[in-house]
Amino acid sequence: MERRPVSLRRLGVSERLCLLPISPLVGEMPGRAEGGAVARDFANDESRSTGQGQAAMSDATLSRDAIEPVRRSRRWHIVVFLLPAFLVYTAVMILPLIETLRLSLFNTVDGQNTFVGLANFKVLFGDARWAADFWNALKNNVIFFAIHMLVQNPIGVALAAMLSIPRLRFAAFYRTAIFLPTLLSFVIVGFIWKLILSPIWGVSPYLMDLVGLKSLFAPWLGKPGSALIAVSLISVWQYVGIPMMLIYAALLSIPDEVIEAAECDGITGWSQFWKIKLPLVLPAIGIISILTFVGNFNAFDLVYTVQGALAGPDKSTDILGTLLYRTFFGFQLQLGDRSMGATIATVMFLIILAGVTFYLFVVQRRIRRYQF
Repeated sequence: MERRPVSLRRLGVSERLCLLPISPLVGEMPGRAEGGAVARDFANDESRSTGQGQAAMSDATLSRDAIEPVRRSRRWHIVVFLLPAFLVYTAVMILPLIETLRLSLFNTVDGQNTFVGLANFKVLFGDARWAADFWNALKNNVIFFAIHMLVQNPIGVALAAMLSIPRLRFAAFYRTAIFLPTLLSFVIVGFIWKLILSPIWGVSPYLMDLVGLKSLFAPWLGKPGSALIAVSLISVWQYVGIPMMLIYAALLSIPDEVIEAAECDGITGWSQFWKIKLPLVLPAIGIISILTFVGNFNAFDLVYTVQGALAGPDKSTDILGTLLYRTFFGFQLQLGDRSMGATIATVMFLIILAGVTFYLFVVQRRIRRYQF
């Protein structure tokens, strides 16, 4: 059998030790000198490996000792900047809300403020007079909100789509003109539209006569069947600029590469808007919808300016905000009732809270978002 030399330096220390007793099978029996040399090699290798291990352990120990935990400085400036806003918000919003919720559970009994639990809510929903006023106001509020959702927001989306057309002339002027009524005071808007729609000194009959539609004119603010629609459309005219600007900003944030890819596929014009742009701005439309919901169920100022606290004619424009005002502060012969006013405010808060919760946990999770 051919003998092949084995290189001991390629083997580990344990492997070399295993080869010593069986060296006659591998090669010739080493002599004493060779055996001593091999033993010295083993000892040197062992000492070197031991020294390297001890050096590595000492370096690791020194490195662990040298590392100190990094202490992050406390960012007190964040608290300093947030504290004024937090105090103002707490004083203006949180504390009044807590006091309103507390007041709805109390009522005046024998001249003393007494805890009555849910008795005020039973009166609001169970008493014939209170229930009739409340459900009428809630129904009108739902109609008020529906008109904004079906008229204001679609018009805002359409205007934003037209203003986002490239190379549109006078686009800046159109944006300013549409958004300008949003900056006006509701008192000014209400007073101006009362003058415009007045059948006595208003300009509406004259303007409709110029286009041959004077026969269609009617005192819309004075008729129970059309007063709420007229007030809602006035509100739409004033606030249509807000959804327009939000959708316009969302359309401008769409990358040009997406539009160019759609044009390469032959998708242009309104087809491009419905198939490409509209799905990309759905999150913005969702935000506009919830803002419209919150704003309309908190509405009061425009209805009060145009129709007064009684929300006439015959309470046809009465919404939850005007009902709350009359109940809490009183009006004309009606005395104010703080407890019932707080009860109506609490119901308004719960309605808004339910709507916002439904949007955040149901609708928003199903809206597909695209990241570029």
